Amino acid sequence: MTASAPARAAYVALGSNLGDSQRTLSRAIDALDTLPSTAVTGRSCFYRTVPWGFCDQPDFLNAAVRVHTALSPHQLLDALLAIEAAAGRVRDGARWGPRTLDLDLLHMDGITLDDRRLTLPHPRIRERAFVLVPLADIAPELILPGQGGVIELLRQVDATGCTALP
Repeated sequence: MTASAPARAAYVALGSNLGDSQRTLSRAIDALDTLPSTAVTGRSCFYRTVPWGFCDQPDFLNAAVRVHTALSPHQLLDALLAIEAAAGRVRDGARWGPRTLDLDLLHMDGITLDDRRLTLPHPRIRERAFVLVPLADIAPELILPGQGGVIELLRQVDATGCTALP
C-alpha cells in the first residue's frame, strides 16, 4: 500500500473445512496482503470451530484479519471472491456447506451499506461465535453500527465450540 493512498480499516473473516485448511487460510492472508493499496495489519489466531447451519460436515478452521485498504467495499469484495476462486472455491448454491475457502467482508470503518451484493456491517456477525471469537483477537474495541461492540456481542453467543490452535 502506498503511503499517499487514503485507507480505512476493513475486517475479513476466513474459514475453511476442506483440504489443508491451515495452509489455505495462511495463503489467503498472504493474498490479501498483496492486493493493490492494501496491507494486512492484524491477524487472529486460527480457531477450530464446529459447523454452523449445516452441521453434518467436518469442523472448520476460522480466523479474522484487519486490513488497511484504499479499495472500495465492492472492489474488496471482488478481490475476496477472486481469492476464494483461486483456492478452489466453487459456489454451487449450497449454503453453509463444506468449502475450501470462505472470505466474508465483515466491516469497513466509516461505511454502512446495504445493496444487492453487499451489506456492511455483515448482518449475521452477532449470531456467529466463529466470527466474533477471532474478531475479538484483533479488534476487541470495535463497535459495529447497528449491532454493538464486539466484546458485548461475544458475551451473547455460545463460544464453547471455538478452540484456539497452538
